[in-house]
Amino acid sequence: MIVLLAGLLALATPLLLGGDLRRLAAVRLRAVPWLLAGLGVQTLVVEVPMPRPPAVAGHLASYAVAAWFVLVNRRLAGLPVVAAGAASNALVIALNGGVMPASAAARHLAGLRESTGFVNSGPVAHPALAFLGDVFAVPAPVPLANVFSVGDVLIVLGAGLISCAVCGTRWTTPRSSPTAPGPPALSSRPARDRDVPGPRRCPPGSGPRDRRR
Repeated sequence: MIVLLAGLLALATPLLLGGDLRRLAAVRLRAVPWLLAGLGVQTLVVEVPMPRPPAVAGHLASYAVAAWFVLVNRRLAGLPVVAAGAASNALVIALNGGVMPASAAARHLAGLRESTGFVNSGPVAHPALAFLGDVFAVPAPVPLANVFSVGDVLIVLGAGLISCAVCGTRWTTPRSSPTAPGPPALSSRPARDRDVPGPRRCPPGSGPRDRRR
């Protein structure tokens, strides 16, 4: 939840930098229902108690759906950073049995307690790539305190880059979304000969010399 909230705040970054946030409404993203389905599956896995095998499969499947969303929208400026963050999280989760390893220090700082059943982020014995796990934390006194990873930071950073690229800032001009309709491109090539109007020819017998005969 904390990553989602941070991502939404990152999308509003152009408001502080002189950009036009209304331009986000012109962006036409593909495969949005797939992304929403992936988020729904991940929420279901986290909130509803279920056996570990389907929970792990659903957790990994949600990242696969997110990867498809990124792939079909890859031309959007800033999305590669989001993709790098999601790929980092997915790799660590896959290497640790479907769970994002969270450091004990980060969990303690966030005030998280041990829970029974499947958890998408929790302690893992001898975790692989532990430095890419949930090693950062929002302290417990802060609302929605939780742990987060390097991948989460990249996802939020990418959201901010996307918004700034689309909306522009005081120092940069906004870019048109590759999936949004735009004006036709202007060509710098010279027009072909058949497109250039040439001198008007007179029909035979109507020229000045012919009339003097």
